[in-house]
Amino acid sequence: MVTVDKAAPFGKAAEIAWQDLGAGVKRRILCFDDHLMVVEVAFEAGAVGALHSHPHRQASYVQSGRFELTIDGQVAELGPGDVYFVSPDLVHGAVALEPGVLVDVFTPAREDFL
Repeated sequence: MVTVDKAAPFGKAAEIAWQDLGAGVKRRILCFDDHLMVVEVAFEAGAVGALHSHPHRQASYVQSGRFELTIDGQVAELGPGDVYFVSPDLVHGAVALEPGVLVDVFTPAREDFL
């Protein structure tokens, strides 16, 4: 398994290593450059993406599972095919109601993930 190279034209998920974040959450960076990053995040049932904020814009796609999302105090339950958007610096987090995967897109890229 490998990590993806900056600005690589293709990201083959099956060849990209997962990073275990603990507490039932893991992620892998699928592609990125300085301006954009695509990250896949897998959650076990009950796993929590703790409330946090960052200066990046984030758009996320629910690939599978069901999640309770909180963004700036608003709460919604989302499932496969649903999306959400987080403006810079808004407090947000997720709870996996069942096992699932989110696909996160950040701009600019999350240097702290590298």
